[in-house]
Amino acid sequence: MHPSKAAKLATLAIAAIFIWQLNPSDALTGSPRLSQETLGEFIDVPGGGFVKGADPVYAEEGPPETVFVSPFRLQAHEVTNSQFAAFVAGTGYVTDAERKGGSARFTKSDTPEVFLSWWSIDSSATWRTPEGKGSTLDGRSLHPVVHVTLNDARAYAKWAGGRLPSEVEWEYAATLGLFDPTNPESGAHRPDGTLRANIWTGSFPKTNSRRDGFEGTAPVGSFEPGAIGAYDMIGNVWEWTETAFRPAGPRFTIKGGSYLCSENHCRRFRAAARQSLDVDFSTAHIGFRIVMPAK
Repeated sequence: MHPSKAAKLATLAIAAIFIWQLNPSDALTGSPRLSQETLGEFIDVPGGGFVKGADPVYAEEGPPETVFVSPFRLQAHEVTNSQFAAFVAGTGYVTDAERKGGSARFTKSDTPEVFLSWWSIDSSATWRTPEGKGSTLDGRSLHPVVHVTLNDARAYAKWAGGRLPSEVEWEYAATLGLFDPTNPESGAHRPDGTLRANIWTGSFPKTNSRRDGFEGTAPVGSFEPGAIGAYDMIGNVWEWTETAFRPAGPRFTIKGGSYLCSENHCRRFRAAARQSLDVDFSTAHIGFRIVMPAK
């Protein structure tokens, strides 16, 4: 039997996956390199070998191992609200959050030292209303879709003629995309400290300086693409994969970190970083991208 929603919240808190209450009007305006007309682009990822779990920071990331990957095609960006809206319009699909009573969000707390005090299941939070009651997707067509479960991501991928990447495929593509292969954090920032990804800047969870230009999600392509041409493999939102976190069980692996990962907490803005979530649970900072067979 799946754990209760309360238990899931506790598990998420222990795993340090944090969700922040955001107001769209608070977000700074970026300059995305993609437009509505250039969405859906795929890039060819060549086959090859790499070290999975290289330079682990947290226990769940290791041990390092050399693996080999067949070629595949990767959507250059995270699936956007506009893409997901087209899927819903064409199929009538209803997400798990819409059917089962909402999704997870973070709200400000008078006791920030107690992580569970920040958590809530917002019954009105869905992909259409990312901040809950009264929020809309106005101005967010190019933002990554959130509040989607693994079930929802799988349904979209099937409709789009693709699938979700495996953890190995995802990490391989992210590793190939590193600006400096000797620096596992080079996908997040340059040597001079300027940002290459949408992460938390400041002291989490009390202060967000928005030095990267955003407090919440950013439009896809707001930051330079990695070395293979893929955007936002690091930061912005965590991404679902089709790989179980453990050999058995209902939890699957998410990759890439999000706008809530910071230097002082949850340093998961690295290709090797991994966390887990139940297949029917969704949050405000988890999305996905899809892959296709190699040409």
